Amino acid sequence: MILCYYLIMKSLDFDQRTLVGITSKDDFHWPQQLAEVEKFKITEVSLFLEKLPYSQRKKVYQSLLKSKIKRIPLVHLRHDMSKDEIEFLVKNYHSEFLTIHEINFNYLEQWQGFYSSLFLELNADNRLSPKVDVQKIGGFCVDLSHFKKAEAKFTREFAYTLKRKEFSRYFRCNHLNGYSPVENADLHTITSLKDFDYLTTLPKFLFSDVIALEVENSIADQLKFKKYLIEMLNHYFQND
Repeated sequence: MILCYYLIMKSLDFDQRTLVGITSKDDFHWPQQLAEVEKFKITEVSLFLEKLPYSQRKKVYQSLLKSKIKRIPLVHLRHDMSKDEIEFLVKNYHSEFLTIHEINFNYLEQWQGFYSSLFLELNADNRLSPKVDVQKIGGFCVDLSHFKKAEAKFTREFAYTLKRKEFSRYFRCNHLNGYSPVENADLHTITSLKDFDYLTTLPKFLFSDVIALEVENSIADQLKFKKYLIEMLNHYFQND
């Protein structure tokens, strides 16, 4: 079963599973990115809502309804999001992958009915709450730069992820941003394509069928990044 899944994953082109992201840094940032999405006639994106209070999220939803976006497979949730908000995204944009942080295990009850669609993004601070239990939800959303940071320090989060590497069902989606090996830090503003080169040092079981770019760069920049990533990752997976 694991081998079969691995071969299927290898056969998928990274063009199909890599999504540009509306990262919603503030109330000026996301409208600019959304305008670019419209300009480039992009109909499928990922959406990061973690930094926006409800007053701003409401504006996002209203703008989405006026846009040409048809699918938002991955949405990064904020702790105060209601089930109504999730239902809106699932109904209108087929949102299958709802990504959360470790702290959200303190109040999972507010999202009852969506547990199988929740995916855990681990930190890299070597602290793991005993409440964290990936078996209660859909699996991991491995933030690839977080994994690289955790690997460098062999943190508790790294060990928790690695222990489950044989279970492909847990590895369903990713956040993707840059990484600085000098500072052992993740990068959300990309200044060089080389910021992505760490990806070819990661184990292949981490890479999932939905990979969301989580960077604050423009959509135009993200399209350039995506082209680079597709070529690099397709080559990486074709050469064992």
